[in-house]
Amino acid sequence: MKTETKHMFDNRQLLALLIPLIAEQLLNSLMGTADSMMVSNVGPEALSAVSLVDSINILVIQAFAALAAGGTIVCSHYVGMKRLEDARASAKQLLLVVMALSLGIMIFCLCALRPLLRLIFGSVDQGVMDAATVYFFWTALSFPAISLYNAGSAVFRAQENTRIPLAVATVSNALNIAGNAVLIWGLGMGVAGAAIATLASRVFSMVVILAVLRDRRRKLYVTGYRAIRPDGYKIRRILAMGIPNGIENSMFQFGKLVIQSTVSMMGTAAIAAHAMAAILENLNGVAGVACGIGLMTIVGECLGAGRKDEAVYYVKKIVVWGYGFLGISVALIWLAAGPITRLAGMTPESAAICRNLVDWISVFKPIFWVPAFIIPYGMRAAGDVRFSMITSTIIMWTARVTVAIYLARALGFGPIAVWIGMFIDWMIRSVVYSLRFYSRRWLRFSVL
Repeated sequence: MKTETKHMFDNRQLLALLIPLIAEQLLNSLMGTADSMMVSNVGPEALSAVSLVDSINILVIQAFAALAAGGTIVCSHYVGMKRLEDARASAKQLLLVVMALSLGIMIFCLCALRPLLRLIFGSVDQGVMDAATVYFFWTALSFPAISLYNAGSAVFRAQENTRIPLAVATVSNALNIAGNAVLIWGLGMGVAGAAIATLASRVFSMVVILAVLRDRRRKLYVTGYRAIRPDGYKIRRILAMGIPNGIENSMFQFGKLVIQSTVSMMGTAAIAAHAMAAILENLNGVAGVACGIGLMTIVGECLGAGRKDEAVYYVKKIVVWGYGFLGISVALIWLAAGPITRLAGMTPESAAICRNLVDWISVFKPIFWVPAFIIPYGMRAAGDVRFSMITSTIIMWTARVTVAIYLARALGFGPIAVWIGMFIDWMIRSVVYSLRFYSRRWLRFSVL
């Protein structure tokens, strides 16, 4: 740690934290993208099925990512306070909670497989529903693996180590793509092949991250997995940070599911176009998301050390960096949109709709997205999680969902209705969170 007369993190340390995070987020996004793009050659029904099911999978995965983020916040505060034993004990409790909850959700999804899909997506084409059922079965089996991997990665991020999760993600994605090639194209297994490859790569990620986390030479490590027992206080601290984040993420993804049900009635071409646009929008935002994830560690350590002014300084700095990273990534994805739609084998109608959506995304996202999403990461790391949860939920349902459904169902706008609602959501969030940040009310909370 630096002395009191210097900043806690210099630019070299920040880049060492953020660049592997950006690469890891990109690789994690590419896992789902690889499934969609490689299975798109099977046909539009297969692509639509993967898109629909992934909207559920993302809902579940984001909920556990939020719990992992709660673990990052708690552990990073302990690291800033130099209470490493408490940080290690909190890491154990994080893994225990995530494992128990993910197993429960996996069992529920497997038992309610087809009824759940019918409830969410209604009367989609039978071919799409059959493919979605197969894909959902195999990917639901991977929920404990991806959840434990995320929790293990969170422990590494809390000690400023983002290189190991990147290395694991790199190998995992290579395995996923190779598995897709063999199972989808070589053996002709279609969506089942894509899902099985994803399951195998996620199990690999979980096993490796938990094995590496046992290394006692690290600042934070976890040993004796079988001997872990519940610690009520530390679990409550993690859940106090993680549950509001989980509710926020889940409501956000649930709102997207409601919108997705509207898109699913627009026809296969619209579903495929919206799916690919969503994939590209996710890709152009990974650098910004990585900045936010890294900011949680930075702010957590600053506040754990009692340095509130440093926390404010780094939020401002990472926001500026976020604008730069986001601008570059949005431009690159805009340039690549045409070749990607052709590579994915999309029909001319779907490709044209997709490129139009990407054009509009590339205008609005660089302006409004950073304050709408990076600033809240810093506030959550300070313990200001309820404000973010309530604000996000209200804006999501009153702006994004309501506008999208009205424009699509009442005025017949087509897929662009979803994105108009999203743009309005971004605009409102950017104003609300900027005002909250400059009020400094977010600094009045206590994590531990």
